[in-house]
Amino acid sequence: MSVFTTYLQLGFWHIWSWQATDHLTFLLALCAPYALADWRRVVALVTSFTLGHSLTLALATLGIVGVNSPLVEALIPVTIIFTALLDMKQAGRADTRRPVRPTSVLWAAPNALALAFGLIHGLGFSTYLRSLLGANSRPVVELLSFNLGVELGQLLVVSIILLLGLVVLRGFGAARRDWVLTSSGAALGIALVLLVQLLNG
Repeated sequence: MSVFTTYLQLGFWHIWSWQATDHLTFLLALCAPYALADWRRVVALVTSFTLGHSLTLALATLGIVGVNSPLVEALIPVTIIFTALLDMKQAGRADTRRPVRPTSVLWAAPNALALAFGLIHGLGFSTYLRSLLGANSRPVVELLSFNLGVELGQLLVVSIILLLGLVVLRGFGAARRDWVLTSSGAALGIALVLLVQLLNG
Protein backbone atom coordinates (compact mmCIF):
# COMPACT_ATOMS: atom_id res chain seq x y z
CA MET A 1 0.00 0.00 0.00
CA SER A 2 1.37 3.43 -0.96
CA VAL A 3 2.02 6.23 1.54
CA PHE A 4 -0.73 8.27 -0.14
CA THR A 5 -3.31 5.50 0.24
CA THR A 6 -2.26 4.77 3.81
CA TYR A 7 -2.71 8.34 5.00
CA LEU A 8 -5.87 8.77 2.94
CA GLN A 9 -7.38 5.89 4.88
CA LEU A 10 -6.04 7.22 8.18
CA GLY A 11 -7.69 10.60 7.53
CA PHE A 12 -10.98 8.96 6.59
CA TRP A 13 -11.08 6.58 9.55
CA HIS A 14 -9.96 9.29 11.94
CA ILE A 15 -13.31 10.97 11.23
CA TRP A 16 -15.17 7.68 11.57
CA SER A 17 -14.00 6.89 15.10
CA TRP A 18 -15.08 7.63 18.66
CA GLN A 19 -11.97 9.79 19.00
CA ALA A 20 -13.61 12.22 16.60
CA THR A 21 -16.80 12.72 18.63
CA ASP A 22 -16.14 16.47 18.86
CA HIS A 23 -15.55 16.70 15.11
CA LEU A 24 -18.66 14.70 14.25
CA THR A 25 -20.70 16.85 16.62
CA PHE A 26 -19.42 20.00 14.94
CA LEU A 27 -20.51 18.62 11.55
CA LEU A 28 -23.97 17.98 13.00
CA ALA A 29 -24.21 21.58 14.20
CA LEU A 30 -22.84 22.86 10.90
CA CYS A 31 -25.46 20.99 8.85
CA ALA A 32 -28.46 21.41 11.17
CA PRO A 33 -30.09 24.39 9.37
CA TYR A 34 -29.88 22.79 5.92
CA ALA A 35 -31.94 20.30 3.93
CA LEU A 36 -30.85 17.91 1.20
CA ALA A 37 -31.77 20.50 -1.44
CA ASP A 38 -29.06 22.74 0.07
CA TRP A 39 -26.31 20.20 -0.57
CA ARG A 40 -24.18 22.62 -2.61
CA ARG A 41 -24.13 25.07 0.28
CA VAL A 42 -23.27 22.28 2.70
CA VAL A 43 -20.38 21.11 0.49
CA ALA A 44 -19.10 24.71 0.40
CA LEU A 45 -19.34 24.89 4.20
CA VAL A 46 -17.50 21.61 4.74
CA THR A 47 -14.82 22.48 2.19
CA SER A 48 -14.29 25.87 3.87
CA PHE A 49 -13.89 24.06 7.17
CA THR A 50 -11.41 21.64 5.55
CA LEU A 51 -9.34 24.50 4.14
CA GLY A 52 -9.09 26.03 7.59
CA HIS A 53 -8.06 22.89 9.41
CA SER A 54 -5.72 21.84 6.57
CA LEU A 55 -3.79 25.09 6.98
CA THR A 56 -3.23 24.87 10.72
CA LEU A 57 -2.74 21.10 10.55
CA ALA A 58 0.14 21.63 8.11
CA LEU A 59 1.66 24.52 10.08
CA ALA A 60 1.51 22.66 13.39
CA THR A 61 2.68 19.31 11.98
CA LEU A 62 5.66 20.98 10.31
CA GLY A 63 6.51 22.76 13.56
CA ILE A 64 5.91 26.25 12.15
CA VAL A 65 3.37 27.09 14.85
CA GLY A 66 3.13 25.74 18.37
CA VAL A 67 0.08 24.08 19.84
CA ASN A 68 -1.28 24.65 23.31
CA SER A 69 -3.14 21.35 23.50
CA PRO A 70 -5.29 22.06 26.60
CA LEU A 71 -6.42 25.40 25.17
CA VAL A 72 -7.19 23.93 21.73
CA GLU A 73 -9.09 21.01 23.26
CA ALA A 74 -11.23 23.47 25.22
CA LEU A 75 -11.85 25.74 22.23
CA ILE A 76 -13.14 22.92 20.02
CA PRO A 77 -16.35 22.34 22.02
CA VAL A 78 -16.73 26.12 22.26
CA THR A 79 -16.89 26.27 18.44
CA ILE A 80 -19.64 23.64 18.52
CA ILE A 81 -21.59 25.52 21.19
CA PHE A 82 -21.36 28.77 19.24
CA THR A 83 -22.48 27.11 15.99
CA ALA A 84 -25.38 25.31 17.69
CA LEU A 85 -26.57 28.53 19.34
CA LEU A 86 -26.54 30.30 15.96
CA ASP A 87 -28.63 27.46 14.54
CA MET A 88 -31.15 27.73 17.35
CA LYS A 89 -31.38 31.50 16.94
CA GLN A 90 -32.08 31.01 13.22
CA ALA A 91 -34.73 28.40 14.00
CA GLY A 92 -36.54 30.95 16.15
CA ARG A 93 -37.09 33.34 13.27
CA ALA A 94 -40.56 33.92 11.92
CA ASP A 95 -40.00 32.04 8.65
CA THR A 96 -38.55 28.69 9.62
CA ARG A 97 -39.53 26.70 6.57
CA ARG A 98 -36.16 27.33 4.97
CA PRO A 99 -32.99 28.91 6.32
CA VAL A 100 -32.14 32.45 5.31
CA ARG A 101 -29.56 32.03 2.60
CA PRO A 102 -26.79 34.37 1.52
CA THR A 103 -26.83 35.21 -2.19
CA SER A 104 -23.60 33.35 -2.94
CA VAL A 105 -22.75 29.74 -2.20
CA LEU A 106 -18.99 30.36 -2.07
CA TRP A 107 -18.69 33.90 -0.68
CA ALA A 108 -20.89 33.67 2.38
CA ALA A 109 -20.52 34.51 6.07
CA PRO A 110 -21.22 30.91 7.21
CA ASN A 111 -18.30 29.71 5.05
CA ALA A 112 -15.99 32.28 6.63
CA LEU A 113 -17.07 31.15 10.09
CA ALA A 114 -16.52 27.49 9.15
CA LEU A 115 -13.05 28.40 7.85
CA ALA A 116 -12.19 30.20 11.09
CA PHE A 117 -13.38 27.30 13.24
CA GLY A 118 -11.47 24.92 10.97
CA LEU A 119 -8.26 26.69 12.00
CA ILE A 120 -8.93 25.64 15.60
CA HIS A 121 -9.90 22.06 14.76
CA GLY A 122 -6.78 21.66 12.61
CA LEU A 123 -4.59 22.33 15.63
CA GLY A 124 -6.45 19.55 17.41
CA PHE A 125 -5.78 17.15 14.53
CA SER A 126 -2.06 17.95 14.53
CA THR A 127 -1.30 16.08 17.76
CA TYR A 128 -2.75 12.88 16.31
CA LEU A 129 -0.97 13.25 12.96
CA ARG A 130 2.41 14.07 14.49
CA SER A 131 2.19 10.92 16.59
CA LEU A 132 1.76 8.95 13.35
CA LEU A 133 4.53 10.68 11.41
CA GLY A 134 7.26 10.32 14.00
CA ALA A 135 10.54 11.70 12.72
CA ASN A 136 9.31 12.56 9.22
CA SER A 137 10.16 16.25 8.86
CA ARG A 138 8.66 17.02 5.40
CA PRO A 139 5.44 15.00 5.24
CA VAL A 140 3.95 16.74 2.19
CA VAL A 141 2.34 13.65 0.68
CA GLU A 142 1.12 12.52 4.10
CA LEU A 143 -0.47 15.90 4.85
CA LEU A 144 -2.18 16.05 1.47
CA SER A 145 -3.58 12.53 1.58
CA PHE A 146 -4.61 12.78 5.26
CA ASN A 147 -6.57 15.97 4.56
CA LEU A 148 -8.23 14.40 1.53
CA GLY A 149 -9.21 11.44 3.67
CA VAL A 150 -10.67 13.76 6.30
CA GLU A 151 -12.63 15.61 3.60
CA LEU A 152 -14.05 12.37 2.19
CA GLY A 153 -15.02 11.25 5.67
CA GLN A 154 -16.71 14.57 6.37
CA LEU A 155 -18.68 14.51 3.13
CA LEU A 156 -19.97 11.05 3.95
CA VAL A 157 -20.98 12.18 7.44
CA VAL A 158 -22.87 15.23 6.19
CA SER A 159 -24.54 13.14 3.49
CA ILE A 160 -25.93 10.87 6.19
CA ILE A 161 -27.07 13.87 8.26
CA LEU A 162 -28.85 15.42 5.26
CA LEU A 163 -30.51 12.11 4.37
CA LEU A 164 -31.62 11.69 7.97
CA GLY A 165 -33.07 15.18 7.84
CA LEU A 166 -34.93 14.25 4.64
CA VAL A 167 -36.46 11.22 6.35
CA VAL A 168 -37.51 13.25 9.38
CA LEU A 169 -38.89 16.21 7.40
CA ARG A 170 -40.64 14.36 4.59
CA GLY A 171 -41.09 10.85 5.91
CA PHE A 172 -42.39 11.85 9.33
CA GLY A 173 -43.71 15.28 8.35
CA ALA A 174 -41.71 17.11 11.03
CA ALA A 175 -41.41 20.88 10.88
CA ARG A 176 -38.06 22.28 9.83
CA ARG A 177 -37.94 24.38 13.00
CA ASP A 178 -38.28 21.24 15.13
CA TRP A 179 -35.54 19.45 13.19
CA VAL A 180 -33.13 22.38 13.51
CA LEU A 181 -33.82 22.77 17.22
CA THR A 182 -33.49 19.03 17.88
CA SER A 183 -30.29 18.44 15.92
CA SER A 184 -28.56 21.64 17.03
CA GLY A 185 -29.78 21.04 20.59
CA ALA A 186 -28.22 17.56 20.52
CA ALA A 187 -24.94 19.05 19.28
CA LEU A 188 -25.09 21.71 22.00
CA GLY A 189 -25.67 19.12 24.71
CA ILE A 190 -22.79 16.92 23.57
CA ALA A 191 -20.46 19.92 23.33
CA LEU A 192 -21.35 21.05 26.84
CA VAL A 193 -20.60 17.58 28.19
CA LEU A 194 -17.25 17.53 26.37
CA LEU A 195 -16.36 20.97 27.71
CA VAL A 196 -17.27 20.07 31.28
CA GLN A 197 -15.22 16.86 31.04
CA LEU A 198 -12.22 18.83 29.82
CA LEU A 199 -12.53 21.47 32.52
CA ASN A 200 -12.87 18.83 35.22
CA GLY A 201 -10.10 16.68 33.83
